[in-house]
Amino acid sequence: MQNKSVLVIGGGIAGIQTSLDLANKGIKVYLVEKEPSIGGNMARLDKTFPTNDCSLCILAPKMNECISNENIDILSFSEVIDVKKSGKRFIVQIKKKSRFIDENKCTGCGECCDICPVEMPDEFDMGLRMRKAIFKPFPQAVPNIVRIDKTDVSPCVDACPASVNAHGYTALISQSKFKEAYELILASMPFPSVCGRICHRPCEKVCTRGDIDDPVAIAHLKRFVADYYYKHFGLPPVFSENTKTNRGKVAIIGSGPAGLTCGYFLTGMGYDVTVFEKLDITGGMLAVGIPEYRLPNPVLQREIEFIEKSGVKIRTKSEFGRDFDLDYLQKKGFKAVFIGIGAHISMPMRIPGEDKKGVFSALSFLKKVKFGERIDTGKNVVVIGGGNAAIDSARTALRTGAKQVTILYRRSRNHWQNC
Repeated sequence: MQNKSVLVIGGGIAGIQTSLDLANKGIKVYLVEKEPSIGGNMARLDKTFPTNDCSLCILAPKMNECISNENIDILSFSEVIDVKKSGKRFIVQIKKKSRFIDENKCTGCGECCDICPVEMPDEFDMGLRMRKAIFKPFPQAVPNIVRIDKTDVSPCVDACPASVNAHGYTALISQSKFKEAYELILASMPFPSVCGRICHRPCEKVCTRGDIDDPVAIAHLKRFVADYYYKHFGLPPVFSENTKTNRGKVAIIGSGPAGLTCGYFLTGMGYDVTVFEKLDITGGMLAVGIPEYRLPNPVLQREIEFIEKSGVKIRTKSEFGRDFDLDYLQKKGFKAVFIGIGAHISMPMRIPGEDKKGVFSALSFLKKVKFGERIDTGKNVVVIGGGNAAIDSARTALRTGAKQVTILYRRSRNHWQNC
């Protein structure tokens, strides 16, 4: 009998009692329950019929006896996918769903539930009250482990190129948990303050709140919480020492947002990172292509300083192909190279006259202004195009002395406004 094992499907009172009866006869039992806790519908009842006894007073001792019985393995939050007969035995395929927590470390204390900012209807109470997104089905749940309810990816997170958890940090901000909100953003990208100022906000275009009134001001909230953090806490703490495992050297070519972000996360993973930048300033297009009125230089330098503080080494005035090449990097012991050189060359219009004096590409114009060159734009300026660089150029032209700026755009005004 000791070599036999039985699979019991369903962790209600019938499955629990069956498992106990079999286990007490020395049979190994695997109890599979699709919900996070055993107990079934009886756990929802107040009284039992016909004795009118308290349901949990009967159920809870049996649940505890079940989990403490060495002959019973409880496979909660699991489902049977397939059953096949093989001789006198059955081969069963079971899918175990993730609780999104470390089950070996969770003690079921409930402190995480107390501080969770997200509330959802409670299925255990038929939606009559709210529960947190991290929860136990009921206080006497067995096993005594919480889980995080992740039904899908929020549209705002899905639309974000960096997959920043906008849903999460806006919920934290709503609970005045500003420090925690900033740290959540930092888990996805090291430029919260920069992104909060210049991002084109694809998250807000798909925000479901827009179906009711207006989308949540996700970018402005990011800017607010980043500025709040720097004002009250200064630079964030760097990675802990135990993450620096010296996994090898990595070279990054280009100190723009891609290169610095790559370097930041690689450093956190234990790599020795060096960034090579051909200009004498760090930041790539953030530093030379975004006007000062949109992205003040102190804001950018503050976050670059944090990245350097985390362990990323930056070498300016080092141009690939002139000052070093791949052979040089290999000789210096770099095991990998990330190339993030950006897109600093404008596409020509290929029309007569675009090479004449006073005609600039948007990027070259913005760079000249950012580097402090004096440009005589005259009183009237024409900007061809209606994208981000075009609008930046138009507004910069007004700030450098132009009296009137005309934007020529190939699409209609309605299309422009709906973009």
